[in-house]
Amino acid sequence: MIAFLSGRVAARTGGSAVIEVGGVGMTVHCTPTTLAGLRVGEQATVATSLVVREDSLTLYGFADDDERTVFERLQQASGVGPRLALGILAVHTPDALRAAVASEDTAALTRVPGIGPKGAQRIALELRDKLGPPPAADPALTEHGAAPGAESPWRPQVVSGLVNLGWSAKDAEAAADAVAPEAADAPDVAVLLRSALRRLSRS
Repeated sequence: MIAFLSGRVAARTGGSAVIEVGGVGMTVHCTPTTLAGLRVGEQATVATSLVVREDSLTLYGFADDDERTVFERLQQASGVGPRLALGILAVHTPDALRAAVASEDTAALTRVPGIGPKGAQRIALELRDKLGPPPAADPALTEHGAAPGAESPWRPQVVSGLVNLGWSAKDAEAAADAVAPEAADAPDVAVLLRSALRRLSRS
């Protein structure tokens, strides 16, 4: 297993980054929040999970070990593959997800594109004892539970993050417009992305 990568960030796209390790460029698929903390040309370390398929070897990267652990345990639920697990972590921090599963908050789970009411119920049931106990009640968890994101320009990162989660470019642009006033006070990509996702989920 490749536990982590440490090296120079050679490139970054909407859903992945290339990290140069020993002269080899390794592609890692990340959540928008994790990507927001990576700067092209700078050194970075990401925890990783290697998903092996018959026709592919795919690396997924995370801001810390806890996020990676939750990613791997999410895939123990029926119907949850690595892409959906990554999508869940794009919407919910690990602690916010633990709280949602522990309280069987299916409404929170259905905010993730690709998860309907039945899927949310199944995930809550199957993962109840696998994600660990939820943290002490903290109303800020679902709002600001992510690591600090990138500085401006924030808009391209928010739009690309939404598109990679399955929203159309038109919807992503509209959501970015809607959260623009929030960027004046706190241009944190992670916070703005979550705010945009909440707006899209309500629409």
